[in-house]
Amino acid sequence: MKRKILGVILGLLVLLVIVVTATKLTSKKNDDLTTIKLAEVTHSAFYAPLYVAIEAGYFKDNGINIDLILTSGADKVAASVLSNDVEIGFAGPESAIYVYKGGEEDYLVTFAGLTKRDGQFIVSRTPIENFTLNDLKGKEILAGRLGGMPVLNFQNALKNEEINEKEINMNTSVEFAALSGSFIAGMGDFVNLFEPNATNIAKEGLGYIVGNVGAYSGEVPYTAFYARKSYLENNNENIKNFTNAIKEGLEYVSTHSAEEIAEIILPQFPDISLKDLTTIVDNYKKYDSWLNNPFITEETYKNLEDIMISADLLDSYVPFENLVNNFYHE
Repeated sequence: MKRKILGVILGLLVLLVIVVTATKLTSKKNDDLTTIKLAEVTHSAFYAPLYVAIEAGYFKDNGINIDLILTSGADKVAASVLSNDVEIGFAGPESAIYVYKGGEEDYLVTFAGLTKRDGQFIVSRTPIENFTLNDLKGKEILAGRLGGMPVLNFQNALKNEEINEKEINMNTSVEFAALSGSFIAGMGDFVNLFEPNATNIAKEGLGYIVGNVGAYSGEVPYTAFYARKSYLENNNENIKNFTNAIKEGLEYVSTHSAEEIAEIILPQFPDISLKDLTTIVDNYKKYDSWLNNPFITEETYKNLEDIMISADLLDSYVPFENLVNNFYHE
């Protein structure tokens, strides 16, 4: 009997040693990672490649631990990077252009892209069959903050469809983060929303998804990663490793099914079922929302500037070679 008890005690001691050793090794491994604070403009399945890179361990494989911080609004993301609260910002690169035009010496340089078109879905208060942008005439639509990528691309979509925006009551007074709540509260006939907000409203019977802004607006570097010029100059290895992880995330979403993608990123969206998340991801795949790699072309960047110039938010083209650095994934 004593031998059995002694055997159990020894077995427990061995198990304890294994657990402690494994914990120390894991701790040491985590200590070897470089933590990068990343401010994201919103949390949406539209950014699935980023979340794949996080959940599949691509960042950790590249020596990086991501501290993801929700920072609603591209202007606030830019401010967080400029104030050194975070190392990298993830938002529309138009915010970097505004900073450059404002005369900031240590301006923001965009070094990797993720999405290549607008990811907003147009949600109607009433069902509309065979929706076109003409159905917006004479109606109020909550479009987001004036000068931001969502509004810029919506304006461009109207222009592409030869619709005068004066024929539409485009409400730009509601902050980006408050769009969904304001619509639910009864404001507006339509609202432009990213997922999962659009699907959540539709599931509750409070609205109907009738269209996609990106289908009308065309290709631009819609959401991208940027950092201070000085940070890029002093942290080449970190930026290369970060970009490589994003590249792996983009490659994964281009070669796997919506359900496979949804299964990986589900921990990022605990309030969404796998079925609903699969549908959302499938919609983004259907509209060809993501880049094939993080490289940002001068052509698509010029498309963004054309939209800004057309909206009287930019008086001339900015130097591409100053504001975009593709060196990290050549």
